[in-house]
Amino acid sequence: MTELPPLCFTRLLGQEKGKRILLRSLAAGRIPHALLFRGPDGVGKALFARGLAAVLNCRDQAAGAACGRCPSCRKLAAMNHPDFLVVRPEKGALKIEQIRRLSRELSYPPYESKRRVVVLEDIQTMRREAANSLLKTLEEPPADNLLVLTADASREILPTLVSRCQVVPFVPLSLVDTVTLLQQHGVDAVAAPLLARLSEGSPGRALLFHRQEMVGLWREVVTLLVGAGEDPDREVLPLLHMAERMAALQEALPSLLGLLKIWLRDLLCVDLAPDSGGELPIRPTKSWSSGQLFARLQAIALAEEQLARNCNRALVAEVLLFALQGGIESPRRFSIR
Repeated sequence: MTELPPLCFTRLLGQEKGKRILLRSLAAGRIPHALLFRGPDGVGKALFARGLAAVLNCRDQAAGAACGRCPSCRKLAAMNHPDFLVVRPEKGALKIEQIRRLSRELSYPPYESKRRVVVLEDIQTMRREAANSLLKTLEEPPADNLLVLTADASREILPTLVSRCQVVPFVPLSLVDTVTLLQQHGVDAVAAPLLARLSEGSPGRALLFHRQEMVGLWREVVTLLVGAGEDPDREVLPLLHMAERMAALQEALPSLLGLLKIWLRDLLCVDLAPDSGGELPIRPTKSWSSGQLFARLQAIALAEEQLARNCNRALVAEVLLFALQGGIESPRRFSIR
């Protein structure tokens, strides 16, 4: 029989403080009726919830760890366990109808496990009426149920909800852990560090960028910029075509700009400390001075400001590419609406 990878949350990368909190509760045999996993998106909150469910209901526990082989662990690994429920926002929000359905479900005992685990994702999206409905469940928790609420740390949550949960803080992963996770998901050794830096310690965001083929497009943009010759007019048409492709990214365009900033900063570091070691970034055919690199970083900052004001993406991308190539010396002279 093929052995599945361990599901236990202690085997997941990062979140050492959260692990300590959960392990103390397990060792004391005092698992609260509700936990609040609070932290940035994409740092493993849902995975930890599933890992905790595996430990609580594993039929062959050893030293508080899930075995990964028993029927309960296998069903959790396949995401078809009847006593592990995930409630996600519908059309951007957790709705009162979802909370009412959940309350009816919780009135029945678990199907086959000692404890049912329910994950409510992104509770910061709940409106007040849905939050008040959930509050009633938290005030009178049904037996043999554990509710795990997840939330973005930067968003406001109803204080009465927070007060009825044990809060477990989640933080961004280290660069090393993020790269390791990305490579485990098949991201190549060159793209993984770039995506890890762009995602700021959020493997979930990094994998989203990977699916959007962000690094591939970044390479094409950089190749176009570094290959500019003595006659910039000859590169006008390719730049315009590239601007169209960048604008087609829509809401993901700022992420591509983030990769371009990483590239320029790496060039700047090499320029300021040429003997610092490490892998050299892709360099332009005609060397750019520190002042020119700073000017290009300023051009990206301006483009980010314009996108935040909902300016026309295609125009923003066009002006930015000409500025990065060197065809526009002072991009702040251009007002894009």
